[in-house]
Amino acid sequence: MKAMLFAAGLGTRLRPLTNDKPKALVEIQKGVTLLEYNLRYLQSFGIDTVVVNIHHFGEKVLDILAKNNNFGSQILISDERDQVLETGGGLQKAALFFEGEKDILLYNVDVISTIDLHQMLDYHQQQGGLATLACRQRTSSRYLLFQEQQLCGWQNTKTGEIINPLGKSNHTPLAFSGIHMVQQDLLAMLPQGGCYSITPTYLELMAKGQKIVAYPHDQDAWFDVGKPEKLSIARQFCS
Repeated sequence: MKAMLFAAGLGTRLRPLTNDKPKALVEIQKGVTLLEYNLRYLQSFGIDTVVVNIHHFGEKVLDILAKNNNFGSQILISDERDQVLETGGGLQKAALFFEGEKDILLYNVDVISTIDLHQMLDYHQQQGGLATLACRQRTSSRYLLFQEQQLCGWQNTKTGEIINPLGKSNHTPLAFSGIHMVQQDLLAMLPQGGCYSITPTYLELMAKGQKIVAYPHDQDAWFDVGKPEKLSIARQFCS
């Protein structure tokens, strides 16, 4: 299985650490960047072919990969230096890299987790969904809504906005963990070109009858290190 490591974000929440570098090159351990840490994490599950998208200070990512022999992985670069494309647009641009793959792992570079990717892949294949989204019960301003583990909507608790195209009730709100597995078939269903998040696409596909499922992983450690205070907590865990 190939993976895509989303590393093209501006990292605005991590400023001033990202004033002179991309968030992928922020250190999570002494001398170890988020990029290296997550590449080695993927390697521990046998995933050594990884697409990395670049934008903010993209040349610095290319430089550190070249100096470190790609940290032992086979790296394919999806260059978004002209325009950052977010998760949906970024995946669509990188689609050619995944020809012939049955399943694809998508992983945010600013996530640290102990999630067992072998177990998640088994679950993904057993469920047979177009996409499997790692989710957990945690406080968030935005939730995906599931009924019997199947996606049925989305809500923003700050604005009160709810998207529930199927009108499902008795749903369970879960926070998305920035880790998902998708079938190759999804790539042909993505809008062509442009910058967009993949979440609205999941909701649109779900409304058309596609199966999008949750993979609850509350038993795992998980950190979103997109803010300095959260980065500090994750550093203590990884030390």
